[in-house]
Amino acid sequence: METRAGNRSAPVVRSFFDKATCTASYVVHDPVTLSAAIIDSVLDFDASSGRISTTSAEAIVAYVESEGLSIEWLLESHAHADHLTAAPFLQARVGGKIAIGRAITAVQQIFGDIFNAGPEFQQDGSQFDYLFDDGEMFAFGALECIVLNAPGHTPADVAYVIGDAVFCGDTLFMPDYGTARADFPGGDAAQLYRSIRRLLGLPDEARLFLCHDYKAPGRDTYVWETTIGAERMANVHAREGVTESEFVAARNARDATLTVPKLILPAIQVNMRGGALPPLENNGRRYLRIPLDTI
Repeated sequence: METRAGNRSAPVVRSFFDKATCTASYVVHDPVTLSAAIIDSVLDFDASSGRISTTSAEAIVAYVESEGLSIEWLLESHAHADHLTAAPFLQARVGGKIAIGRAITAVQQIFGDIFNAGPEFQQDGSQFDYLFDDGEMFAFGALECIVLNAPGHTPADVAYVIGDAVFCGDTLFMPDYGTARADFPGGDAAQLYRSIRRLLGLPDEARLFLCHDYKAPGRDTYVWETTIGAERMANVHAREGVTESEFVAARNARDATLTVPKLILPAIQVNMRGGALPPLENNGRRYLRIPLDTI
């Protein structure tokens, strides 16, 4: 699905939805210069067999090549718990710098211990090409962009404001579904509430692109685009008028009923390394670690 705004300086946004993980990835480009960024890509992973494939990422490559786009950035909104990133594969095919918020170091510290990553695992974010600070501005083509820290779901969540478009990662879902969970290690419902309030202070007309949709009860189709105004007025968890204490109580109660994402253990140990897969061992195979009785 491709969307455009009337303003010529606004980005063209092409979405790619992966039903297996309910994840929306995006290619965002400047219609004048064709400079572009890819946001929250998916590497296909079958947990039962341990097999990896690149079908989802190949669709992005095909689109980039068909449109003649020049990829400058491979942006991650956070270290995902529901899918593996395809950023290194895409970098090898179409270029771009792999980037994430600087607070990824907090995630690396938390999960470096959980996975017993060892002293060779650098917890300084150096696995990524670039780390963004809160409020940092950057550009590609004629598009002006700003990075907003949005912790709560994880310590390292960020939102990317690119022209009139906002890419909020897992912080918000569609208004009828609500908000992200905050019960992963390092998560915090109060922080999530404040991050949401920050995002909902953006202009009502801003296009908001979500990282996931799970089809709220009574809705038969997947949807992953809305507006800041629609979220502010109608989000079932965090609409205008909901207090922080009300949100925290409701969020914590709901999180207590949720199951752990099935890919959290393979996904985070790869994603906290910028998408780098484990090195080959002496038998020519790669291995992921599964800590027991931890998450």
